[in-house]
Amino acid sequence: MMDAVNGTANLGQVSFIMAGIPGLEAFYFWIGIPLCLIYIVTLLGNLIIVFVIKTEPDLHKPMYLFLCMLAINDLLLSTTVLPKMLGILWMGSREIGFSTCLLQMYFVHTLSIVDSAILLVMALDRYVAICHPLHYATILSNPVVTKMGLAAAARGMILVIPCPILVKRLPYCFQNVIQHAYCEHMAVVKLACANTFINRTYGICVALLVVVLDLGLIGTSYTMILHAVFQLSSRDARAKALGTCAAHTCIILAFYVPALFTFLTHRIGRNVPPCIHILLASLYLLLPPMLNPLVYGMKTHQIRQRVLGLLHLGRKGLLQPRISGNKRKRGNST
Repeated sequence: MMDAVNGTANLGQVSFIMAGIPGLEAFYFWIGIPLCLIYIVTLLGNLIIVFVIKTEPDLHKPMYLFLCMLAINDLLLSTTVLPKMLGILWMGSREIGFSTCLLQMYFVHTLSIVDSAILLVMALDRYVAICHPLHYATILSNPVVTKMGLAAAARGMILVIPCPILVKRLPYCFQNVIQHAYCEHMAVVKLACANTFINRTYGICVALLVVVLDLGLIGTSYTMILHAVFQLSSRDARAKALGTCAAHTCIILAFYVPALFTFLTHRIGRNVPPCIHILLASLYLLLPPMLNPLVYGMKTHQIRQRVLGLLHLGRKGLLQPRISGNKRKRGNST
């Protein structure tokens, strides 16, 4: 146990213990395997997306630039959470310093809000492309895209800055075990031995503002898109557009539904088992970054063709030495 510590003194020397996933300790090794695979697929998928868009001048267009922003943000978000989580599951590395915990908290929530904003601007991009195709280049010029990306990052950074500041001012008396697998804001706030009304109120206000605003605008965009799609005369075009919208909707729901669940569980979900809460709170950070490159990237014809071309060149490069070696053997035998 740690001694009483006020909100301003000696916090650099305080450390917390991460509980991990309470109740599933016997399965930590096996839980870590799919999480490790998720991380590997996330890294490979998003790095490929960034590489392809960066090296292909024809892809330097709004839709692909937004996708590149999403891939970079997803790489940062996964790397902020998963290495430490795997350390807890496989090596029992549960201790984390107070400052490191605040840093992880800040990046987790900031990058989550940025992710939400990028999903929103991608939905708006599709709305403009389908509903106002003649004005697309004017509305979404590259300078506008850059400003939207900077605004998404600035909104996340500004909204989350008060969280670690408010957490740092709280006293922590005798509890130092965070009932979570990463430094989530409310999981840390619950350890304080003081009135946390301001922290709790600010946290839920930011969560509801982001989820309700972004999800509402995304829903409005896709409603207008579907309205325009159903007016298309080509049945194949309608089916393709509906398939794309359905895939995007699944990814969006996979991000927002568990996020909203974990935010509300801290306030009203007293009877939810901790292991269920923590697993869902972790999956909403980990699954979308893995699925985004597949849904948004591989379903895009230009990116898919470029990736297949790279794979073909790689395979050709691996086979070339064998062919050359076989030719030399034949020459020696004659």
